[in-house]
Amino acid sequence: MLKRGIDVLGSVVGSVLLSPVLVAIAALIRLREGAPVFFRQERVGLDGRTFRILKFRTMRVSRPGAPEVTVAGDDRVTDIGRVLRRTKLDELPQLLNVVRGEMSLVGPRPEVAQYVADWPDDVRRVVLSVRPGITDPASLEHFDEEAVLATYDDPIEAYRTIVTPRKLEMYQRYVATQSLVGDLRIIIATVRRAFT
Repeated sequence: MLKRGIDVLGSVVGSVLLSPVLVAIAALIRLREGAPVFFRQERVGLDGRTFRILKFRTMRVSRPGAPEVTVAGDDRVTDIGRVLRRTKLDELPQLLNVVRGEMSLVGPRPEVAQYVADWPDDVRRVVLSVRPGITDPASLEHFDEEAVLATYDDPIEAYRTIVTPRKLEMYQRYVATQSLVGDLRIIIATVRRAFT
């Protein structure tokens, strides 16, 4: 309950303080790229329940069936989108997901159902026993994930067989050792990383 209260307070205060930035980004996307301003996608959350994650749109509107994994140099990413992705500012709308109770400020990143289906059952139970988060230790370690994936001949296979197992190890470790002090450290580290 304490973590949930901090999540709500933090996301509301963060939304208010960052409102000029949120409005500016939304306006820039609308003027430069047109509608929609936001990207919504089904993700798997607490106890396996699905929800629609919210991000600023960083890619051109693509056809259904486009690859779920994005790599550096992907021509679907807009000029504005490159900056937003590099700084992780595209994730800020997820503060609304936190207010709605679908996400936490810190927790394992939510994944799409097709990849969650590949997780071992015991791992899935652990990772989905907590609310997914906007950031976590794996997000910090894989901050430049798109650039790393671009070095592989098959980025999607590399994501499944190399990146995902490492992330799942870190997710399980987070669930086992999570604390409010630890969450605060992760938030501070994420902000520092985004602005450096």
